[in-house]
Formats: sequence, C-alpha cells, structure tokens
Amino acid sequence: MGSPRPVYTVKFLSAPRGGFRFVFTAGGSRNPLPRPCHVLVLLNPRGGKGKALQLFWSHVQPLLVQADVSFTLMLTERRNHARELVRTEDLRRWDALVVMSGDGLIHEVVNGLMERPDWETAIQKPLCSLPAGSGNAVAASLNHYAGYEQVTNEDLLTNCTQLLCRRLLAPMDLLSLQTACGQRLFSVLSLAWGFIADVDLESEKFRRLGEMRFALGTCLRLAALRTYRGSLAYLPAETPASRGAPAPTRAPQGPADTHVVPLEQPVPPHWTVVPEQDFVLVLALLHSHLASELFTAPMGRCSAGAMHLFYVRAGVSRATLLRLFLAMEKGRHMEYHCPHLVYVPVVAFRLEPKDGKGVFAVDGELLISGAVQGQVLPNYFWMVSGCRESPPSLKLQPSPRRRSQQRPPPAESR
Repeated sequence: MGSPRPVYTVKFLSAPRGGFRFVFTAGGSRNPLPRPCHVLVLLNPRGGKGKALQLFWSHVQPLLVQADVSFTLMLTERRNHARELVRTEDLRRWDALVVMSGDGLIHEVVNGLMERPDWETAIQKPLCSLPAGSGNAVAASLNHYAGYEQVTNEDLLTNCTQLLCRRLLAPMDLLSLQTACGQRLFSVLSLAWGFIADVDLESEKFRRLGEMRFALGTCLRLAALRTYRGSLAYLPAETPASRGAPAPTRAPQGPADTHVVPLEQPVPPHWTVVPEQDFVLVLALLHSHLASELFTAPMGRCSAGAMHLFYVRAGVSRATLLRLFLAMEKGRHMEYHCPHLVYVPVVAFRLEPKDGKGVFAVDGELLISGAVQGQVLPNYFWMVSGCRESPPSLKLQPSPRRRSQQRPPPAESR
C-alpha cells in the first residue's frame, strides 16, 4: 500500500488594505531550518514576466510538500507592500520568510525588518530567495555558492527551491547606506551609479521581457553613452586594523556604522581617494552575480565584512564596454585587463556626484541622487543557502553578531 497522500488545510485570512492570504498546510512524514517547518511566502505576482504565481504552483509547491515545508502564501499588491507587512507581522509564527520575486522584494523585506522596534531580533529571521523577477541576482549568487552550474529561469527556481528543502542556513553580509538627505537604508546586493543604474531603471518598461530587458537596455544606453562627474573614496579591505577607525556613526534606528564619518566631514585619512573625474559607472556589489546571467565577481567571494567595488573611467569605447558586458555572462570580463575598469575589495565607500547627473539604483530600486556612503555589516542576517560555512571574516572589522571566526581570507586578485 502506498504512502498516504498529503492533506491540505486551506484558510482565508484578512490582510492590510484589502490583501488576502491563502494558508496551505501540507501534512507528510516527519523528518528533522526544523523538519517539518512552516514558512511565510511573499510573492509578487507582477514580478518579471508576471508568471510567479503559476511558477509557484508548478515548480515550488510540489517540492515543498515532499520536503515537509508547509507555507502561508501572501501576494503583494503594490510597491513596498512586503515592507509594510513584515514591519508588523508576528514573526514567531514562521520558521523562515520566503521571498518569491526579484531582488527588489528582498530589499523591501530586509528594510521592513530593520524598521521594526525589535529589529535586532527580527533581522535574524532566516530568509529564502526564490527567483521570479527579472534580475534574480541574489538567487543566482546563492546558486553559485551552492556549487550549481549557472542557470536561469525555471532551472534556477528549482535549484533555489531545493536549497530551501535542504534547510541549510548561512550568514550573509548587509550593506548599510547613508545619504546626504539623512536617509538610512540597507542593501542586500548592490549600489550602482551611472551606466548600470541607468540600464536597470530605464529598462523597467521592458519588464515583461524578463532578463532580456537588460540586454535591450544595455544596447540603448550604449548608443547614447553618458559620463558622470563625481568623486569616489573607499576603505580597502586589506587596510591594517592598527590604522584605526572613526567613532561609530550612530543612527536613531539600526546598528552603528563603525567605518564612516558624517557625510559633511572629509573621509578619514587612511581611506583611498580617487581624484574627481568622469566615470561611466560605479558599482558596489556584495555577491557574485548582478543578474542570473551576469557573473560580475568571478574573483571569488569576498571575506565577510567586505564587498566588491568596480568602477569604469570615462574614455572607454562603446565596443570595449559591449565586449566587457558580453564576457560578463561567463565571468571572463576581467581577463580583458581593460585599463578603464578598476576593481578593488573594500569595506566602505563614499560616492559624491558633482554635476547632478546619473541616478543610484540600490538592489535595482531608485535612490534619489546625491552623496551616498556605505559600509558592510558582516554576517548580519541568515539566508537559506547551500553553503555549509560562511566566508572568512576580516580582522579589520569583527562581526557585531559574534559569529564563529573562520581562517584568514585568501589573497584577492587585483
């Protein structure tokens, strides 16, 4: 006689501003996130090509049932809906929060958690990324760290769902950002200025094309290549700890920033200052991928507490820039040794536009232009991952979460 079929309990729950929730509890065998576990799935039905809900039922739900992962499915209805929901949700009800959309929805969830009165506890609720957006860079990076081949679309979704079923967790870095207008926010992936930000934001109108929107946006922006006047400064990851750090920059909400000073002050003297000049782009990146087919950081995962900083100086030709982006699909762009492309692992940075041109994109979301600075908060939150251990921590900045320390990081390619 075969094993009993799972039993589903269906409930309809009210949600803020007319939203609705479906609760499906799948029964099954009990094997020891815990086993069985219950997760909240936040799904954006309009993300990417608009097929996220269909993909959830066809690709995700069957695997969750087999793995004894029961779930509450909540559909987001507008921008920042998920951010509002997690601010007030009783997180004790869930073993993890699962985000099924693109990188923007993970950005919303993390910032919503950090805006709670109990943010120190809330941010430790494990998160999971199931890709159903356009870029899916966080999911692609986790797929890479797990040792899977680079894949896209349904294959990437299946891999990430399998990671959830395996239940392994790994600590992830968070990027703390401050703006000239006094805004404090947090990034799970990247801050971009110039070319990459323009492509990301201007291609929104082609969202239904999925990842093809970025290829189209790149071609359109190459045809009218812009440069952006600004100044850049950063704290290199290999800076000796003995050189010291400024007094922590306190904020009314969230952790203190230990490596930056207020934006109205000059950067600390031990920082590296890039002379004011024209840039094509600046990119601060926490992970390996900028999209599921953009292997942007092939030099290896940064140590905990550090991020990848790339910038391209003005003067690069359109043909060279196109070659770099085409080679980025397989992570081979650094092999060109382009003199206009600079890479350095950093702990913190400051970027100041000088001519009012260009916009910032934080995890693909628009940020008002102006001076911005940021630093990495190492091992700050947990994500479902195939990694069995976190990257080695920098001696420069110990983790505020008192995670176990790993061996010293290997030398990075420069």
